[in-house]
Amino acid sequence: MTTNGEIKPGWRFYSGIILFVLGLLSPLFIPLITATALPTGWKTALSGLLMLGIPELLWVAAAAIMGKAGFNYIKGKFWGFFKRMAPPDEVSVGRYRVGLIMFSLPILFGWIGPYGLQWIPGYESYRLAVNLIGDILLISSFFVLGGDFWDKIRGLFIHNAKIQILTNNPK
Repeated sequence: MTTNGEIKPGWRFYSGIILFVLGLLSPLFIPLITATALPTGWKTALSGLLMLGIPELLWVAAAAIMGKAGFNYIKGKFWGFFKRMAPPDEVSVGRYRVGLIMFSLPILFGWIGPYGLQWIPGYESYRLAVNLIGDILLISSFFVLGGDFWDKIRGLFIHNAKIQILTNNPK
């Protein structure tokens, strides 16, 4: 570790990373276990351990080897990635309108759909695809609408939340 609190990667840091990745990948070894000539009980036990047990053990060992500074460094990089992917708080009027259309269409279709499925040609054949597209459209609309829209949605679930409508009167 350096004097300003940042870590200087060394063998401990890289060993911790290797253990952490092995923990993530350990469930992928289950097919290798099931392909062996071991008795069924052994296969079951080893597969269960590779799914639950070994990954957690490797992650704890990784955190212990890396130490607090290394673990905090990895945690900061991980959450920093998601922080950069977060939608901006304010978006343009055009982007907001497109986002509202993306948000409203799946909800409207889901509401009208059960009453008018017989009038939608080919819906029965492609029901799963249409529903997946609607779900993806709804989820992606939250990112298009921006962070302020998240606050509006959150306000729906807070009893005492009040909305303040700001008017822009261009002159």
